[in-house]
Amino acid sequence: MQMCPCQIIGVTGSDGKTTTTTLISEILKHAGYHCYTGGNIGTPLFVKLKEMLPDDKVILELSSFQLMGMEVSPDISVITNITPNHLNVHKDYEEYIEAKKNIFKYQNRDGVLILNYDNEITKNCAAEAKGKVIFFSSKQKLDNGYIVDEDVIKECEDKLRKHIINTKEITMIGRHNYENICCAVAATRTLVKEEVAIEVIKKFPGVEHRIEFVKEINNVKWYNDSASSTPSRTISGLNAFENEKLVLIAGGASKNLDYTPMAKPIIDKVETLILIGQTAGEIFDVVKEEAEKQEKEINIYMADSLAQAVILAKRYAKPKEAVLFSPASTSFDMFKNMYDRGNKFKELVNKM
Repeated sequence: MQMCPCQIIGVTGSDGKTTTTTLISEILKHAGYHCYTGGNIGTPLFVKLKEMLPDDKVILELSSFQLMGMEVSPDISVITNITPNHLNVHKDYEEYIEAKKNIFKYQNRDGVLILNYDNEITKNCAAEAKGKVIFFSSKQKLDNGYIVDEDVIKECEDKLRKHIINTKEITMIGRHNYENICCAVAATRTLVKEEVAIEVIKKFPGVEHRIEFVKEINNVKWYNDSASSTPSRTISGLNAFENEKLVLIAGGASKNLDYTPMAKPIIDKVETLILIGQTAGEIFDVVKEEAEKQEKEINIYMADSLAQAVILAKRYAKPKEAVLFSPASTSFDMFKNMYDRGNKFKELVNKM
């Protein structure tokens, strides 16, 4: 970042980093910019420095681990949200939050910071910003910024609201993805024409391993959401399905996170819960407690492996339901990484 000769757009957050980073890159490429996309995803960009020209654009996904020692910030910075994550590595939640803040702390007055108004931590980051702050929200009707207003994404300026795109025209599902789109539009607003961004957004299929449609079998749709390695991500995945009842496969290695927030969405959305991995017992306990509190029943099964979990899901999934593989845990108990885990799931489903 210190040696980069061109404008840098940086994206961080607990959830939505990769989708937002990739979408920003696709919009800029479609507008004719020569882009380099990397950081926490793709090719290490340090080896590309000699190729970069002043008019190019660099789009970086930045993790808390990369940001911890930072003393330089991108020109345009995005924080999608901040929720507990990686607490098995960071000494505490406060250290994790402070690492995320480095994405904007070293901006000057010309810097742009895009923040989630609905997340208390990111909302409060505005007070520390040196440059321009742009908010986005899917819950509030802001006077300025970008909002998801029912089924429409809108740009707001001095209380005037301009229609950008109807969510029914978007391939990706889920309100969290509409928030990611708000981030991408805000980050590229001064760089591309609005119609160019809209054209890309309509066609953008989403990112692999993030509520990725795999296959339909006997009127049951199967989705790979292996990238959801925290409770908050799995909650977003569950909430993306408005009408279908779900069979949920969850569990994996622990990040020392609290699974209690998952319990109510699971009881509300899930007919059958199949658990694997080290966190299976923790998830079972909070879901069972919530079920008893609500006086509801939920079918819960324990599986020894992902292969067994898929067999159970096929057995218990009913027509018009969806099977969602959304672990809410990291992958390192059984797999190399979340991509290996997601690919294994897809392989198992495609063999059926």
